[in-house]
Amino acid sequence: MNPMDYPLLILAVSLLLLWFASWIGANHFPKLRAQISEHHDEFEVIHAATLTLLGLIIGFSFSMAVSRYDQRKNLEEAEANAIGTELVRAELLPELEAAHVKKLLVEYLDARVRFYEERDKAVLEEIDARTVKLQAELWASVRTTALARADPIMALVVSGMNDVLNSQGYTLAAWRNRIPEGAWIMMEVIAFIAAFLAGLGTRAPNATRGLLMLLTFVVSIAFFLIADIDSPRGGMIHVAPHNLLSVLPAPAPR
Repeated sequence: MNPMDYPLLILAVSLLLLWFASWIGANHFPKLRAQISEHHDEFEVIHAATLTLLGLIIGFSFSMAVSRYDQRKNLEEAEANAIGTELVRAELLPELEAAHVKKLLVEYLDARVRFYEERDKAVLEEIDARTVKLQAELWASVRTTALARADPIMALVVSGMNDVLNSQGYTLAAWRNRIPEGAWIMMEVIAFIAAFLAGLGTRAPNATRGLLMLLTFVVSIAFFLIADIDSPRGGMIHVAPHNLLSVLPAPAPR
């Protein structure tokens, strides 16, 4: 999995790195600290500009993560609509073919729900293989009938099946669309520099230790939230297959 699929790890690493940067700045480089004391106003301008740049990058990254999360939610809804529509259109097929297509669609729907809910990599590989197999069977089931019966009604069934298959591809592409690793590296580097400058600019390191920890904690929490939202499977915030579950036929009464 992508290292960014572990938001708690991002939180821990960020806390350590940023605390280390502020500690170095506050306890080392005495000559540089003396120069900063003589030019404190100029230093504050540089530090404020660095923090502003960090805030902008965090804001843009958060916006990217939220837009990707919304895209995954919208595609789950579109996938559920496509499967639900095809379940209805399957009734236009002859009785035996309709029953077979509906059975395959229900199995396919179950596989898609498991895709959203499962976290284990090995199980996910099995689900992906099962999904590919069911897609081939679904297409073959309507292709045979469509070749024997080329009419507008059959075109609706084929079009609906095409939407079912395409929607899974769009979903998979959206789950792979993540914040680039380069953006993460840039955020961490700028945050490290900002924390270092914050420590470097302190005149009484012991008295401002709590403020430095607060800065590192706030920035690390922001990184944690971005990683959590951006990760389809890691963390706490996930796209639940509510719409797909609503399409599942109710179990027959006993």
